[in-house]
Amino acid sequence: MREFIVEADGGSRGNPGPAGYGSVVLDAATGETLVETYEYLGVTTNNVAEYRGLLAGLRAAHDLDPAARVHVRMDSKLVVEQMSGRWKIKHPDMKPLALEAGRVFSPGQVTYEWIPREQNKRADRLANEAMDTEGSASSVRKPTSGEAAADVRAAKADADVRAAKAVAAPGWAPADMGAPATFVLLRHGETPLTPQKRFSGSGGTDPSLSDIGREQAERAAEALARRGTIQHILASPLTRTRQTAAAVAERLGIEVTVEDGLIETDFGAWEGLTFGEVRERYPDDLTKWLADPEAEPTGGGESFAATATRIAATRDKLVAAYAGRTVLLVTHVTPIKTFVRLALGAPPESLFRMELSAASLSAVAYYADGNASVRLLNDTSHLRP
Repeated sequence: MREFIVEADGGSRGNPGPAGYGSVVLDAATGETLVETYEYLGVTTNNVAEYRGLLAGLRAAHDLDPAARVHVRMDSKLVVEQMSGRWKIKHPDMKPLALEAGRVFSPGQVTYEWIPREQNKRADRLANEAMDTEGSASSVRKPTSGEAAADVRAAKADADVRAAKAVAAPGWAPADMGAPATFVLLRHGETPLTPQKRFSGSGGTDPSLSDIGREQAERAAEALARRGTIQHILASPLTRTRQTAAAVAERLGIEVTVEDGLIETDFGAWEGLTFGEVRERYPDDLTKWLADPEAEPTGGGESFAATATRIAATRDKLVAAYAGRTVLLVTHVTPIKTFVRLALGAPPESLFRMELSAASLSAVAYYADGNASVRLLNDTSHLRP
């Protein structure tokens, strides 16, 4: 299956004022520019011009291959969020354009990404050419070989930057595998128990976020908003995860779905204790627990083997439900480590060899052939000053 990148932009000198759009269609595999199109629109607004640019780019891609997958890149946060379904469309001039754009390809064939303006220079140049040639007809052209080569180099450079910055992006998978189900895994922010390193599972007091934890959740929300790739949010039913998810949901305009399978392990009688206190009170049980994934915490909690079975079932259910989508899972230390462990095919003892900070981001992509790719682990860059 072919894959295209559509870069689109629009502008208006006066808002409303003389306006135009520009669109570029690139081959996603090679970076080759396939089509450039621009048009002077008369007097209208920036947002209408941006939507017209999107529509023209999608139509040009559809003319090349109606069965292709298309990734749209625009510096208009409004258009990206509205076309992704995260923001409502209220303006009467934009509603019909958005509906028309949504009908060019079948649902699921098109994804959207917000990019900074400096990464959208080609479409911006074309939009300005349209406005500079006020009153002229639209233009569609195939770039010259020299221009195409320059565009290939620029596209490859952009791809390198995107790969370095992305939370999750498709990995080395066959072209016919399609887009993976990508789970961005967010650990909840700090609670009063977190800095004390106390066991805090599903059988304890269900603490709320601390002031620091709430700030961490807000910073995570800002980071995810900048990336602009999240399409759904699921959260563990515990208070601290629901509070963290709510901060992200408010920022992105996406509703939260509670998923019971994402709940933390039940640590039985160890809930609320430090590791040292458990060693002092239940030394034999702790030794068995560290050596055997089938061993339960004192008092009949949940073993790591039972947690892995639960997470595997939850993973399979969500991969089937969200194929080709990017989903934020707001959960806990053990579930996130288990997602990563299972994706790597690592042994149970690897759980003790991963660091996972409060409000950290990790990511795993799942492909249609059953393979998984760990894309990120314990990213805390958004928490730094």
